Amino acid sequence: MEFSELIRIPKLNDVILHNAFHDPLNAMLCITSHHLILSSKKEQGQEIWLLHQSIDLVEKKLNNNNNSNTNGGSLILKCKDLQIIQLDINSAEDLHDVYYSLERLSNLDNPSLMYPFFYRPMYNILEDGHNIFKPELEFSKLIASDEWRLTTVNKDYSVCPTYGASLVVPKSIDDDTIITAASFREGGRFPMLSYRHENGAVLLRSSQPLVGTNNKRSRSDEKILNAILGTTNKGYIIDTRSSSTAGQLKAKGGGTEPDGNYPQWRRIHKNLDKISNCGGIILESFAKLMEAVNDVNCSSDKWMSRLESSNWLTFVQSSLNASCLVAQCLDQEGVSVLVHGSFGTDTTLLVTSVVQVILNADCRTVRGLQALIEREWLQGGHPFQTRHAKSCYTNVKNKQIQPTFVLFLDCVQQLHHQFPCSFEFTTHMLALLFEHSYFSQFGTFLGNCEADREKLNTSKTTSLWSYLNRPDILTSLLNPMYEPNKATIWPSVAPVSLVLWNDLYLRWVINQTQNKNALVKIHGLIQNDKNLRSQVTRLRKQLIDLQKEWDLINIDDDGTIQNDVDGA
Repeated sequence: MEFSELIRIPKLNDVILHNAFHDPLNAMLCITSHHLILSSKKEQGQEIWLLHQSIDLVEKKLNNNNNSNTNGGSLILKCKDLQIIQLDINSAEDLHDVYYSLERLSNLDNPSLMYPFFYRPMYNILEDGHNIFKPELEFSKLIASDEWRLTTVNKDYSVCPTYGASLVVPKSIDDDTIITAASFREGGRFPMLSYRHENGAVLLRSSQPLVGTNNKRSRSDEKILNAILGTTNKGYIIDTRSSSTAGQLKAKGGGTEPDGNYPQWRRIHKNLDKISNCGGIILESFAKLMEAVNDVNCSSDKWMSRLESSNWLTFVQSSLNASCLVAQCLDQEGVSVLVHGSFGTDTTLLVTSVVQVILNADCRTVRGLQALIEREWLQGGHPFQTRHAKSCYTNVKNKQIQPTFVLFLDCVQQLHHQFPCSFEFTTHMLALLFEHSYFSQFGTFLGNCEADREKLNTSKTTSLWSYLNRPDILTSLLNPMYEPNKATIWPSVAPVSLVLWNDLYLRWVINQTQNKNALVKIHGLIQNDKNLRSQVTRLRKQLIDLQKEWDLINIDDDGTIQNDVDGA
């Protein structure tokens, strides 16, 4: 397929652009293979480049006139970064042609035709982001111990299609046991290491066991879990489904671990069903939230009511609540935990990721958060291509589309709000991750799993991590108030403690310029303070050195000065 076949009208003059915080602009519209470009006819250099992949929904509105062919109308572009753009076009024929082109270009489902495979960076790549967070590097200390090893049993992705090629497993477990255990779990997602806490407690993730109505048993699966605990320790299985949902899935071949076969493990159900079962409810919640946000004429009372009825912050609260429970088991009780739902690709990853941000200070740094997303979400098999094919403005009814990753980023934002000095990055970095997970010039979030990315050969694309870690970009992401804090951060999950993420959800409704300027001023004040402290420290050192020299000088009775330094 040639892109030219999808572009009915490559260029159009006198298009009126309406977008947030700007006056209407007379622009020339250009449609290329991957971008919609709007250039001002009067103000030179003013251009908007919009990736077709960023468009969530195109709405067409004809002018109300009997002679509609000459009066044109408007196209409303609702984008995955949450902004809404209106294009007024004079001719109805041109309007239809632009609509046809954008509708098809924004709905390409072949990742190899997307912009990351055509993008060529205009800067030097300082490090290859595709290879900086490999399991053998991330878990090097554990692999060097007597407890864990690296296996390539899944190198052809036949054991588990959604896991990575290199996996960290207990050293006492051989590859045959892993293969057998994988057949007992949904999609082959056997219990997998996520994180080892400093006290030795281990966080695992998996999918549901396939016990069915006959209570099938897998001694290999039991062997893996028992190898984690040893002979005396107890563990927790945190099931992100309600007990009733787990029971219903048992009739379909799934279910929960039978207590009699896992006597060392205690099971606790956390009801995140509405997020994990791909029922579209969480996407509907996101859509309701943004519908309320974009209604600028809404009264205060109605706004609060609509915010509450969207249930978005309720989902955030439930996610944080489940994550805190797991974190307490690991940190305060020193007990290992296995987290799973049905498939282990959504709420399972959400919970295990938030737990690590709470417990592990490294995950609150720029590179640490990148490594966490790479480990848990990308190598962990979250299906980004499917989940983020559309966003909150879509009218496509697909139960596989859901913003679980957005919910994770919001949870991190809540932690950041409560502990603003404990994060090396600002929430601007979280907003960038939100955008690039939906549309990007980088290949990091392409595909549904590592096997997909290997098949697509995304190593030929530029990595998002290579871009974010460039010194000039990294500087803009750093939190000026950051003070390294190795302690666990325990958030309040009370409703009154949760806030709407204004910098993301309201950024196209309420101008954020003042907030950005304030952050720049804070950064400058803190930098000046650091410079002053550095000068004081340098002066103190000079005074100490002078004092030492003075102490080495002796004055005789006749007034003769003798320098012990010279004498020495």
